[in-house]
Amino acid sequence: MDTMLLRKANVVDGALALLDDTGLDGLTMRRLGEALGVRAGALYRHFPSKHALLDAMAERIMESIDLTLKPGPWNEQGLTLASRLRQALLRHRDGARVVAGSYTTEAHTILFGNTAAALLREAGLPSRQAAWAVAAVSQYVIGHTIEEQARADLVNDGSWPKKMDAFAELADDVALSAFDSDQQERFAYGLQLLLNGIRHELTTSSQ
Repeated sequence: MDTMLLRKANVVDGALALLDDTGLDGLTMRRLGEALGVRAGALYRHFPSKHALLDAMAERIMESIDLTLKPGPWNEQGLTLASRLRQALLRHRDGARVVAGSYTTEAHTILFGNTAAALLREAGLPSRQAAWAVAAVSQYVIGHTIEEQARADLVNDGSWPKKMDAFAELADDVALSAFDSDQQERFAYGLQLLLNGIRHELTTSSQ
C-alpha cells in the first residue's frame, strides 16, 4: 500500500485482521507493516506507539456494540448491554485482552459506559454507585471473556484435554464442572449474580 494513501482506518483494519490471525502476542508493528505493505515507521505517523494503536482497536471493538435498547426493566436492559459487550469482544481473537486496561477515552467507549450508568441512575442508584456498578459488570464481562478466549486457544492447539486430565486428578467433580461447562451458561449465571447485587443496592438505598 502506498504510504501516502495509508489512513488510520486502514491501519486499524489491518491490525484487527492480524490480531485474528496471530493473537495479541503476535501483533507487532513490524508484522503489521509487512501485512499492509509498508515499513513499520509509516504506522507511527498515525499512531505514536503500539499502545495508541491498541486504544484505537479497542474503540473499534466498542463501536460495533448496538446501544439501542427496547423499553423495559433496567435489569433486562443491563443484561442486553453486557451480553452485547461480550459478543463484541468475542468477534476478534483476544478481543477482550485488547479492551482490558485500555482506558481509551474515545467516543464509543465513553458512550457505552454513559448508557449503562444512565440505566442505573434512572433506576435509583446514586451517580457514584452507578459508575462503580458499571465498572464491576464491565470488568466481569471482560475478565470472563479473556478466560473464554484463552480456553479457545488451548482447545485449538490441542492442549486443553491434557490440562483437564491433570486438573481432574486434583479436583472433585464439582470443581471440575466449573471448567467443563457451557461458557454461555456460566457467563449468564455470573452476570445474574452481579445484577442481583445491584438490585439489592437499589432496595437498600430506597429504604
